[in-house]
Amino acid sequence: MEPAVGYPDLGVLLLSDGSLPEPWLRRPDPVPGAMPAPSADLDLLECTLRERLPDAIGATEEEIAAAEARLGVTLSDELKVLYRVTRVDYDDDFEAADRAGEAVGCELSGLEHLYAVDGAVRHPGWDLGATQTISPAPDAPVQGLAGSPGWIGFGSNGGDEFAVDLTPGPAGHFGQIILVAHEQSLGAELVADSLTDFVLGRMREERRDRLEDDLPAMARVGTGYLKTIQAAAHPALEALSIGDWAGTPFSLAPVAGLPSLRTLTASPGTLADPLEVAGLTGLEFLELGAQEWRLLLDAGAVPRSLKAAAIKVRDQDHLPVVALANKILALWNQPQIVQTLLEGDLGPAA
Repeated sequence: MEPAVGYPDLGVLLLSDGSLPEPWLRRPDPVPGAMPAPSADLDLLECTLRERLPDAIGATEEEIAAAEARLGVTLSDELKVLYRVTRVDYDDDFEAADRAGEAVGCELSGLEHLYAVDGAVRHPGWDLGATQTISPAPDAPVQGLAGSPGWIGFGSNGGDEFAVDLTPGPAGHFGQIILVAHEQSLGAELVADSLTDFVLGRMREERRDRLEDDLPAMARVGTGYLKTIQAAAHPALEALSIGDWAGTPFSLAPVAGLPSLRTLTASPGTLADPLEVAGLTGLEFLELGAQEWRLLLDAGAVPRSLKAAAIKVRDQDHLPVVALANKILALWNQPQIVQTLLEGDLGPAA
């Protein structure tokens, strides 16, 4: 069970232990030929840092090599320059560490504390994550990932993490500096084209508004949104959400066989034939009303590709829904929800 926003009763049913939605498992695309930005200047960077930190003790080549071996990546030349000037040892001298942070422009991590941004750590839960999508753009400087073995976190602003990006997007630069915001679970923001720019305070301030030519990977159908399933269907569709709808229930036929569809959420009563769900063979998350789930269970038509599921409850007795949830969990041999019945006199109504 996973407590979730919007599911005050049962939460999300986890059918596969430790599972994550597909975007949080996505690896970076190869970046052949990615080069440092023209502004990356090793001599200028080292000179600036030594002027600001004349008494700093730098890391040895052996220590830098050990960090690379631990992380499984080759660090950018700029990051190596930084730690050759100051290894940043908080255990020995907090004041020196503070001076190093001021010289670089962030709360600087020690060489031994460098880490790769882990996408799983940023997972917000299935209730929020199942409908989130990544839309790659050919002109993106940063890949829209949850994490990457090439995002090497080296400092913070007190809440968000700065990382050197060794796996940039198509329009990015090897070694650019990105900000991984703690309030977001996917993607990162480009803040400087190089570590040299970052240390010298030459930050990226412009925000390019890219026109979306492609159909969205996540679509909503229902009152206030798209009026037909056909309007949402396209080969790159990953998540479909059907909300409240007073008209004729929808058929899922237009999205049957779509190769990327992994999430379906549908409000109770919005599906013309819930058994059409069985034709969505790539689903990893499914949210339906109790009656729709009963039809699928009775017909033996619950997609076995699911990793998580939810039952949408509307002002009804929740005890039968617990029994329904246990039937779903049993299909994956997951532990059952234990029910405890309390009896007693609550006294007169107020």
